[in-house]
Amino acid sequence: MTGLTITALEPAELAGLAWFLDAASLPSADLADPGRLFFRFEADSLVGYGGLEGEGADRLLRSIVILADRRGHGLGRALVATLEQQARTLGVRRLHLLTTTAVPFFRALGYADADRGAAPAAVAASREFTALCPASAVYLVKAL
Repeated sequence: MTGLTITALEPAELAGLAWFLDAASLPSADLADPGRLFFRFEADSLVGYGGLEGEGADRLLRSIVILADRRGHGLGRALVATLEQQARTLGVRRLHLLTTTAVPFFRALGYADADRGAAPAAVAASREFTALCPASAVYLVKAL
């Protein structure tokens, strides 16, 4: 595998991200809302997408999707590590996420289970927390 490259998505490119998220049964209804940064990841060709939501020291890790034919090669770990570095550059201290399907993956990357009721106010007020993810989604946090 060659190095992973990251490119910020332009608003016109969000439809492509939405297609992949919908295919993976992940939320896509709020992609164009303010306060979100989404990225395309490539290693010779498209690998997947991911993003960050919010402002300040606590932000959501969002919309992580790896193309089906690129899974199983460590690209998901590389994508998350790249997003974590991007977050550090932005001054983020903690990343938060909700997931119904990838709990073991994120735990293996150092994300720890947390009480959803203890989420910072800005994170808890996000559409991801209030409407898009079911109450059964596992809430995980990682200090950067």
